[in-house]
Amino acid sequence: MSYVDDVRDAVCAIPAGAVASYGDVGRQAGVGARQAGRAMGLLGDDVPWWRVVYADGTPPTCHGGQASALLRSEGTPLRGTRVDMARARFQWAS
Repeated sequence: MSYVDDVRDAVCAIPAGAVASYGDVGRQAGVGARQAGRAMGLLGDDVPWWRVVYADGTPPTCHGGQASALLRSEGTPLRGTRVDMARARFQWAS
């Protein structure tokens, strides 16, 4: 299995209403944050890409900026335009 598959598995495990940072996903997949971001660009739209945000809670701007609306529709806790990372950050089971 490639690291792209590992990133896909990590992202697909994030439930609606929760998020992870690129660094969180990278740690789960065994790669760095930038490599996780690169892998995200290779994944299809069937992966919940909007649930992966920057470490400060800023949603991604790809896909025409739809991430914020998708996060709101899932009831993700927000503080202004950013995700409330203290409340929304997903933790994978060890």
